Amino acid sequence: MKLTETGLRTVWYLLACLLAVFIYFYGLDSQHIPKNGDEYPYEHITRLTAESGKLLPLQSQLDNMRNTKPPLLFWQGIASTGWGKNWTLWNLRYPSVIYTLLTATMLFMLGVKFTSKLETGFVAALMYLAFFTTYRFGRPFLTNPPEVFWIFLPFFVLLYRRQTFASRFVIPLLLGIGVGIGALYKSFALGLPVTLGLAGWYLHQRQYRVAEFLKQDALKVVFTVSVSVALFAMWFVLDPDPQAVWKEFVVGENVGKFDPHGNLSFGQGYLSKLLWGGSSIWSYALAFLTNPGLLTFPVAALFFVAYRRRRQLSNEEKLLWIWIAVMFLSFALPSQRSGRYLLAAMPAVALLCALNWQQISRKAFIASLVLAEVLIAGIAYLAVLLQAEMSDVQLYPPTFWLLIAVAGILTLLAIVVPAFTRPGVNVVALLALLCFAAFLRPFDGAVGNYSAEVQRYVSGKDVGVPCNFRAMDEGYRFMLPGAEIRGYNEDQNLSASELATRYPLFAVQLALNDNTQNGGCAECKIIGQRLDIRGRQSSAELEEMFLQGKVFQHLFVREILLESPAGSKAMPEQAPAQICR
Repeated sequence: MKLTETGLRTVWYLLACLLAVFIYFYGLDSQHIPKNGDEYPYEHITRLTAESGKLLPLQSQLDNMRNTKPPLLFWQGIASTGWGKNWTLWNLRYPSVIYTLLTATMLFMLGVKFTSKLETGFVAALMYLAFFTTYRFGRPFLTNPPEVFWIFLPFFVLLYRRQTFASRFVIPLLLGIGVGIGALYKSFALGLPVTLGLAGWYLHQRQYRVAEFLKQDALKVVFTVSVSVALFAMWFVLDPDPQAVWKEFVVGENVGKFDPHGNLSFGQGYLSKLLWGGSSIWSYALAFLTNPGLLTFPVAALFFVAYRRRRQLSNEEKLLWIWIAVMFLSFALPSQRSGRYLLAAMPAVALLCALNWQQISRKAFIASLVLAEVLIAGIAYLAVLLQAEMSDVQLYPPTFWLLIAVAGILTLLAIVVPAFTRPGVNVVALLALLCFAAFLRPFDGAVGNYSAEVQRYVSGKDVGVPCNFRAMDEGYRFMLPGAEIRGYNEDQNLSASELATRYPLFAVQLALNDNTQNGGCAECKIIGQRLDIRGRQSSAELEEMFLQGKVFQHLFVREILLESPAGSKAMPEQAPAQICR
């Protein structure tokens, strides 16, 4: 049977979707996947709550960080790890990937529904999965994957079945339950964009006849939001300490985001923070272009195309733009603004790109492909440098170099062959993510982990580990299971000799090309060592890395696990308060 061009494209997109699923599960147990530092305290709270044997109250040893989020994420982690008995990163994270893939499935269904074309559905799903922020926040143990799914679900239902707009009770009830589940993952603050979004959609359906909207639809919106708030309020009912929930979560975590950390004087108040700095409205707006990563150029072109076609937009497109505008405005109100707050708007962005796929200029796709080629070449260059520095071990197998070659060739083909540009751009973006993950994979293998002998040796013993972010020492519990992990702030620049007086066992990090013996502690005994990547470089270190090429001084590190001369006589309680907490 001879395949038609449409059949070949379908096969291509099916294979691309399988590739995307593989990429999202590949390296899911890695310590080094793109993520947010919040994963560490979430792991900490989940572990201690599971150890308590009770779902509530949430448990934490972190200062002012116990009820930092509603309980559903932590309950999810308790369930996926079997009350902590199967404490692995994979078990903590795989529900996040499932949520992300379900969101992509909704986009596929909407794309096919709107155009009756499988290709549009595939493009929408692949576009969303190829966004860097989807990859970064859609895989780790974070609130974002379930939040995006549950908050987008009501709008998916209304878009997929237009008849649901007319429902007076059943659909608003079900939508309220969905939004309430999302709020129990993230915050009751999600009620604001949902309320505005639903009101905007119903009002649009009434062709902006306000009186008719108030008579026919306003109560539906109120009912939906009331159900979601009632569901969220169950946290206060079930928690033995509701006052702590109010103080720590409602006041500290939510109301506090309106605090500009200053008074209302010029240069320190809300208005100044709105207009200047990293939380300004301008940097927040740019997140629509930075969140897509390599696909920033097609997304930028989408805004131009939408403006040019503003009078020809379909009803579905108008509804999606209303949702994007509502998400932007809702989270522009707090003084703390982040592109992460726009993650729930990115599915709509991906779907709009798919609906305007042929109107977006090929030049935008070419720009993304060139950027991807540069990134792939950069990954290959770093791999060559690292392999040359570690010439005694094979870090990268032939399959890694084959992946680099295939990704590079496909990118080049998509650039030079016009018919392949649009079908290839999302696949290339996904392959670039896979190349990056494969580059990091050795850091989770034998050279990046302590041996089984070392793990047995430290089991039950106190081990001091470096950290530069709150609860970062939680990561060592996966590498040294059974050890009593004690975090010390690496910014204190404690010498190995000073650490030896505080911990019977401790880890120090040295630059990869640093040949200092025993980490600077001549009396200490080396128990084990591993290769690692150092995160959170200072601005000066980043400048030296990019301008002076000092990659091995600031990026790759050799971590040595040492035993102090006093051994078990070194008392951890002599150390100052654990700063990582």
